[in-house]
Amino acid sequence: MITQDKIDGFIRKIPPSPKILKVTLMFLEKGELVKAAQIAKEDLALSAYLRVLVNKPIYGFKNQVNDISQIFGILGVARSQQAVYNYMITLLSPDKWKLFKLNKTSFENLQADLSANWHKILVYLNINDKDIGSSITLLPASVIVSEALFREHMDEVSLLRSVHAIDLNTILVRLCSIDLFDICEQISIKWEMSDNVALIIQASSGIKPTNDVTLNNLGKWMHLLLFYTLSKPNFIEAGLNDFIDFQIDYAQDVYDDFSKVMDL
Repeated sequence: MITQDKIDGFIRKIPPSPKILKVTLMFLEKGELVKAAQIAKEDLALSAYLRVLVNKPIYGFKNQVNDISQIFGILGVARSQQAVYNYMITLLSPDKWKLFKLNKTSFENLQADLSANWHKILVYLNINDKDIGSSITLLPASVIVSEALFREHMDEVSLLRSVHAIDLNTILVRLCSIDLFDICEQISIKWEMSDNVALIIQASSGIKPTNDVTLNNLGKWMHLLLFYTLSKPNFIEAGLNDFIDFQIDYAQDVYDDFSKVMDL
């Protein structure tokens, strides 16, 4: 049984934003890209992550981009903030995965796929909001959370999955009465992200809509994006397609537009 104490313990272990990240995010919040880049350069691990992330094929840059100032300039304020949050999520990533067939590269590919396509969606919806842009970064955190909480209960998880055709999120609820989206909300609170981030993330579960029409609509788009991404062959092979139960009816009214955006 995964107790609430164990969950609380995991949340406490989530590393707080290092000073360099806090200052970088502070300047990004103010829209000061040059100052943000100057600070970000001081963190060699962050700089290396940004170089790898933005040079992945899904970002579509024709030439290699290595200078942090240039990276921030190309991405703009909102996407630069998103990239820094993505880096913060990697600080939670295990050295060796046990539940999912993932490694450092494949996890970063998951982050890149979600981030790049979420940007396409927000451009299509004409939404330019840094916090909403960053909300997508918490979905990969759900993968890390499930890995951490389940790795000591693999026999129990395997038994439940063999007896019942249920997703891992439902198993987590049965084991500890809290789901992955709740834990992501706790991460967003600890990292002092906007309240809207938590609402969008919860709505993206497909079963916890919000009364705010705009945020709920974004939750539908995010729900479809998660389904679309985790259904790719490489992520199916990693076991991520069993992550959550997709509620197609919930997002049916935006499905055609979503398909059009993904084909762009």
